[in-house]
Amino acid sequence: MAGKVVLHYFNGRGKMESIRWLLTVAEVEFDEVFLTTREQYLKLLSDGDLMFQQVPLVEMDGMKLVQTKAILNYIAEKHNLHGKDLKDKLMVNTYSEGLMDLMEMIMILPFAADVKTKLDNIQNKAKDRYLPVFEKALSGPIYLVGGRLSCADVQLLECTLMLEEKFAGILAEFPNLKSFQGRMTKIPAVSRFLQPGSKRKPQPDDVYVKTIMEVFDIKSPFL
Repeated sequence: MAGKVVLHYFNGRGKMESIRWLLTVAEVEFDEVFLTTREQYLKLLSDGDLMFQQVPLVEMDGMKLVQTKAILNYIAEKHNLHGKDLKDKLMVNTYSEGLMDLMEMIMILPFAADVKTKLDNIQNKAKDRYLPVFEKALSGPIYLVGGRLSCADVQLLECTLMLEEKFAGILAEFPNLKSFQGRMTKIPAVSRFLQPGSKRKPQPDDVYVKTIMEVFDIKSPFL
């Protein structure tokens, strides 16, 4: 029998946070092993655990899973959060990839040299390119695809919360999204995840950035 799910990543959000969110909504318990030294990373490499020399790494169902999208798709498929048929899965993946594009812009901010310019770009793209898509999709349905909860809904909640941390009031022009956010936060697993003391990670701080740069042997800001 497969043991408990184990996540290998830094003690921070990054690309693992969407995986934490999805496991939480699927009500799958998980443990975490935090990377704090370069030696830990080199050992994962020497053990052959990182197919493309990158984290996240998730131990699940007797496998060692890598690549964020693949991991999310596996969890979603296993826990009925990936759409009921092929067309629904396509739409779920389309929405999810758009959200990941936007969230990755926010993820890299702590490593950027010109943060103000990048923040302005994120805000403009969020309001002009991304949020209108989801506002329209939610003009009637309570979920994005097929009238049922999917991983895309979970990522949309995660993304809107990230945006509000950077741009207070950004959802003021998007009432459907604000209502969606309210509905999602009433899901018991989500409500618990949003409480202090959960495994949800805070916004990146200097310690998180310093750890990543040391583990990957990065000498200076690279963006």
